[in-house]
Amino acid sequence: MINKTLDNIFKGDKGIWMVFFFLCVISVIEVYSASAQLTYKGGSYTAPVIKHIFLLAVGIFFMVVTLNVKCKYFKMATPFMLVVSLITLLWVFVAGASTNGAQRWISIVGIQFQPSEIAKGTMVLATAQILSALQTEDGADKMAFKYILTVCFFIVPLIMVENLSTALLLCIVIFMMMLLGRVPMRQLGKLLGFAVLSVALVVGAVMTFGKDEAQKPESQTLTEQVAKPNDVNGTNIEEKAEDKNVVEKVFHRFDTWKSRINKFLAHKDVAPKDIDLDKDAQVAHANIAIASSNITGKGPGNSEERDFVSQAFSDFIYAIIIEEMGIVGAAGVAMLYIILLFRTGRIASKCENNFPALFAMGLALLLVTQALFNMCVAVGIVPVTGQPLPLISKGGTSTIINCVYIGAILSISRSAQRKQEIIADTTEA
Repeated sequence: MINKTLDNIFKGDKGIWMVFFFLCVISVIEVYSASAQLTYKGGSYTAPVIKHIFLLAVGIFFMVVTLNVKCKYFKMATPFMLVVSLITLLWVFVAGASTNGAQRWISIVGIQFQPSEIAKGTMVLATAQILSALQTEDGADKMAFKYILTVCFFIVPLIMVENLSTALLLCIVIFMMMLLGRVPMRQLGKLLGFAVLSVALVVGAVMTFGKDEAQKPESQTLTEQVAKPNDVNGTNIEEKAEDKNVVEKVFHRFDTWKSRINKFLAHKDVAPKDIDLDKDAQVAHANIAIASSNITGKGPGNSEERDFVSQAFSDFIYAIIIEEMGIVGAAGVAMLYIILLFRTGRIASKCENNFPALFAMGLALLLVTQALFNMCVAVGIVPVTGQPLPLISKGGTSTIINCVYIGAILSISRSAQRKQEIIADTTEA
């Protein structure tokens, strides 16, 4: 009786549920610990974590709603979601709120959200549907590749203008989905060559026309600020896109990208006494947090570097996790994402149809690849990207949308499980 009740509450794959539960617990603990600056500004120790718990609760609500949606309705929602994504991305480009030099937010009835978060899931949904609809015995039809690139042409550039790292993350996930969807290798090879050439051209343009922001004092300690500009006195001031001409809208992020590339390429061993903690403070203090962690860390809530990292609760939360939980805790967090990927792969292998399998794997790859980006930034392997750690970092739109992704994976696991039970009953009969 108890088991039946639990099954009704926690529908879907139990392994996914356990990973989600542990990620949420870690998130609450680490956000509470890493929100020292928000606590100082707001004058309340509990306000930041209470807000985060509320957002998690909202995310869990939408996750439960999503896991009760049948897979066929995801397919039916694809055209609608593509239209919504395109409209909102154009909206944020024309009249979005600017945060730390990047227009990423729009507001509807007082609720702010990032259209790029919705667009990521929409692209995964559309790619899965195209690949599944054009599958043959020898793999995906050649037209699948063209249709996917056509959809990408309308969505990805709009994301790239304001959030290059998100666009790059999405392109990597779509490429991996095409590999799983058996798109002809010849087409993928041409795409890879074109991608390398495009990246080289973009980097060349950034290095040629961009100005290194490292020379600007106000940008030295910032990466991807969540707080809006001029929020020091509690008054949020939104910079509107109308203040810029078309050229500035497209190229205004070149300065930020160039400074990040320069900082990363100029990386070299520096004696501790020569480190300038006033310049690139986030990276410097993140390195100190990791170097001082040891095997088991300092214990939850005992971070010392959180006070010096402005995005300790978001972009650099993995560095705080390492400092407090040590190498063991950091490996444990990484293992949770690996388990999520492998459990989703197991679910996909049980699906009779291609669409749910590709959709589930696409969502899992999206979450895990983003987590990998965040971890690599924290340990200094790649330049700062501004990608939060999924389901752990403090956030608004990203937290809720990531919960919806988990709900979609659980929904697919439910349908796959039912089909396995039907097959088992038929075999026994």
